[in-house]
Amino acid sequence: MAAQMSLDIVTIERKVYSADDVEMVLLPGVEGDMGVLPRHTPTLTALRPGELIIRRAGGIEEPFAIGGGFAEVLPDKVIVLADTAEHVDEIDIERAEAARRRAEELLRNPPEEGPSLADIRLALMRHQVRLKVVRRRRQQRGVPTTYEE
Repeated sequence: MAAQMSLDIVTIERKVYSADDVEMVLLPGVEGDMGVLPRHTPTLTALRPGELIIRRAGGIEEPFAIGGGFAEVLPDKVIVLADTAEHVDEIDIERAEAARRRAEELLRNPPEEGPSLADIRLALMRHQVRLKVVRRRRQQRGVPTTYEE
């Protein structure tokens, strides 16, 4: 049996995920992706918006779209404090696509008041990540995608 660790993914609103049979976590670090195995050296790292992949016992993979945050890595546990986090099965493709289009429109025609360009760009990046995670999972399952990339 492969070594295992526990993993918690938490946002300000809720605990999104918790498991004790995790064999590997792939984190989207700000300086590149970071694979974490049990008995990893303790680390605190910043996360960018991206795909977080969990490999559990039995080879089960669970992808999440996260909107950035931080990860605390301990030898037997990983705690992800994410700005946003959605399991691939929670992502509504139509809603994510509509949100991506709205963010692109705001970039083309920035409002005089409201979110800053940096906030709009970050929102766009988060929506693109959500769509990328869904697209990848659907391709793995052999399901065609019908939205723009």
